[in-house]
Amino acid sequence: MPKTRRVTIHVKRKFGNLGLEVGGIWGGEPLNGRSFQVAENNPDYDAGAPDSEAKYIIYNDKINSDDNWGAKAKITYQGGKFNWYAQGAMQGLVANGGADQTQTFTGWQLKDTGSGNQTNFLSGFTYTVGNFQIAPNFLWQKPIVDAMPNDVQAPGRLRNIFDDPFAVRSNRETTAGEILFTYDPTPGTWYYEWDNDSAENAKFAMNLGFVWRDYTSLLGDKSGRMDAAIGFLADRSLFAFPNSVPAQDLWEAHTRIVSKVSPDLGLIANLYAGNGQAKGSDDRLITRVGGDIRLLYKKVKLVHSFKIDDWGYFFDYHRDFNLTYPVQLMLDISTTVGKPGWFILPGTRMGIRGTWRSLNEFSPRYSPNNALEFANAPIISPVGFDNGNEWEIRTYVHINIGK
Repeated sequence: MPKTRRVTIHVKRKFGNLGLEVGGIWGGEPLNGRSFQVAENNPDYDAGAPDSEAKYIIYNDKINSDDNWGAKAKITYQGGKFNWYAQGAMQGLVANGGADQTQTFTGWQLKDTGSGNQTNFLSGFTYTVGNFQIAPNFLWQKPIVDAMPNDVQAPGRLRNIFDDPFAVRSNRETTAGEILFTYDPTPGTWYYEWDNDSAENAKFAMNLGFVWRDYTSLLGDKSGRMDAAIGFLADRSLFAFPNSVPAQDLWEAHTRIVSKVSPDLGLIANLYAGNGQAKGSDDRLITRVGGDIRLLYKKVKLVHSFKIDDWGYFFDYHRDFNLTYPVQLMLDISTTVGKPGWFILPGTRMGIRGTWRSLNEFSPRYSPNNALEFANAPIISPVGFDNGNEWEIRTYVHINIGK
């Protein structure tokens, strides 16, 4: 991200069951004066004429002081069984505030990205009956200056955050909705608290959510498109991808299950299924399934993770370049020499972990045994492991020397 300066102000007041919040931002002033491109459709363009005018008209503009300002407002209603909120924001081209981590009522995933160059609106409500809660949520956002099209002609190009004052990425045009169901028989240990893995004391609690993001049906060819992402090569040099992925509708179903049978025995499972897009320019849409299951008995912790047709476990570049594995399995068993902890609390542990992956043509280090008929050597690699697989076993010790 480019260097910035910013100042924010936030005012909050309650009126009975109603809450009102208003905020403002001034940011991105070091970017003032930097130029950027805008592409507009050329009305004289004729795709069937070989000597037609260019498809787009390219304009050059500059960031000015009007692009540094943004504002946000939020209203909430808390009525016990029924809670509701609505919020909206408008942020100038470089008025970046950062992602909104506020937790409103429940564990919704759709939130304000906090990026500049956008107008957005969110609204949702929760309704509780006994131990059950239903919570639908809605998001609409649109950039003020849209992304450059993938087929723009020279001298036009896709913007990126390294060479330009702003780029359309997380603030791409979006209409999205989600619905979240929660069963929590022990509200005293709130299911969506950050340390619920450790604090939850229910014999059984769970949620089930579904998120749908519509990038394709609002304004035709402009809807949901993005500027270029930044990638890193093996020598850590950075570059801008030549294109961005096309607008496609994305969905995900997810669930979290918690069971604390006793203070010494507990189970937590996080599972998901859905599709996904790379961050770079590869347009392959993946459909993935995965999750992790954690079992704790006294001082022993067992963790099993799995991913099917998904990006790798540990490295961002897997998603940047759309590198996936057919199957990934991980099993980790460890023990602590102190008081057992579930979450990210520090502790001294020792353990052993095994990881196994299968490979295909979308995986790094893929070594197929492909050859032409009657050939005496494979085309790609002489190794000859069919699609291949890889595995790793590691032992570790985590030492905590703090109080």
